[in-house]
Amino acid sequence: MAKILIVEDNDMNLDMLSRRLQRKGYETVSARDGQAGVEQALSDKPDLILMDMSLPVIDGWEATRQIKANPDTKTIPVVALTAHAMQSDRDKAMEAGCDEFYTKPIELPGLLEIIKKLLDG
Repeated sequence: MAKILIVEDNDMNLDMLSRRLQRKGYETVSARDGQAGVEQALSDKPDLILMDMSLPVIDGWEATRQIKANPDTKTIPVVALTAHAMQSDRDKAMEAGCDEFYTKPIELPGLLEIIKKLLDG
């Protein structure tokens, strides 16, 4: 069972994503801000990270940079989750080290397709 770290500060989004992914057979862990997300990635070594970009403490871009800069976590795929759908937002996420970009509101079938693609390599 793949473990997914969800870094999301919105309780409703976090709860919805966690429950839906668990129903699909994934184990989920969570963090509510960017710094906690970096720490959780180091301690839990998830198989994939869903990273909200608008986070307190440190934003998702900086959290992703730190995760990708660490030899222990740099190979973990990171999917940027954001309500900002502009090409420049996608470019900024990819430059920070995200492996994929998905806009909110989240439609689970599309997100599951990205997760499966990244986990199956």
